[in-house]
Amino acid sequence: MNYAGFMKGRDFLKLLDLTSEEIANLIAFAEELKAKKKCGETHKLCEGKNIALIFEKTSTRTRCSFEVAAYDLGMHVTYLDPSGSQIGKKESIADTARVLSSIYDGIEYRGFGQSIVEELAEYSKVPVWNGLTNEFHPTQILADFLTIKEHFGKLRGIKFVYMGDARYNMGNSLMVGCAKMGLDFVACAPKKYFPDAALVDECKRIAKDNGCTITLEEDVKSALADADVVYTDVWVSMGEPAEVWEERIKDLSPYQVNSTAMSYASRDAVFMHCLPSFHDLKTKVGKEIADKFGITEMEVTDEVFESKQSIVFEEAENRMHTIKAVMAATL
Repeated sequence: MNYAGFMKGRDFLKLLDLTSEEIANLIAFAEELKAKKKCGETHKLCEGKNIALIFEKTSTRTRCSFEVAAYDLGMHVTYLDPSGSQIGKKESIADTARVLSSIYDGIEYRGFGQSIVEELAEYSKVPVWNGLTNEFHPTQILADFLTIKEHFGKLRGIKFVYMGDARYNMGNSLMVGCAKMGLDFVACAPKKYFPDAALVDECKRIAKDNGCTITLEEDVKSALADADVVYTDVWVSMGEPAEVWEERIKDLSPYQVNSTAMSYASRDAVFMHCLPSFHDLKTKVGKEIADKFGITEMEVTDEVFESKQSIVFEEAENRMHTIKAVMAATL
């Protein structure tokens, strides 16, 4: 199949908008583009096009992935950081979309509410891509699934366990992705950190059609039994007040991914994390956490993060290959 342009003109806002076949095709396209990259084969499928990257929340991996992917495809990039765009401040979201889509061939947005990227798409004449919102992070899930497929040779039938706060973009998007692609998804957390009930019900309906399951579990040992993938994310977003940190650390410490937790999983289980991770004291934030709360590791121990089971850096690289596939498919 020629994947280039197979979703031409479409937005990429959340995985709920895509069919299972479309997600599979994006992953296959990413595999194809990764192979070309590795052997040095030129693939300027979008030569001469221009894209705008709106970052209301900064990021290392998302920015680098979009920029390198765009350059490989032959495109030019304008990066708009939190101070470089007037979106929602001096210019409405609708007006921003109409201005930028008259200049650019595609627009990426990374920031706050899902409603913002949805409104951008509504008023844009060109494809809009979600680089992360509070509710969904679809480009990350494509990278995660490419990594799982590379490691296990399949997606369907994999038992995928997400440890920690499952209420926001990563828990939501992974649950949707697993339901769409036939992975058995388990959110392992205290009950108040479970995903939104309405989204859970929707994912259960999707999962039933795809022969997989959605489970919410508070007991760590039960959740991790025979798990193939153990996944976690930071417990607190930057900028949240100190009392939130204290509450999350207290509530979620039993759900830390450590050697004991990994021992409950399958012998061949892998550890995944969307990064950045607070697994040591080598960052400013890590040192602040240690000073305030007396812990040296948070959502994952350094032992697990640096273990042979950890495939976090393969996962990080795959952000670029899957983002490239999304752009080339829609442009």
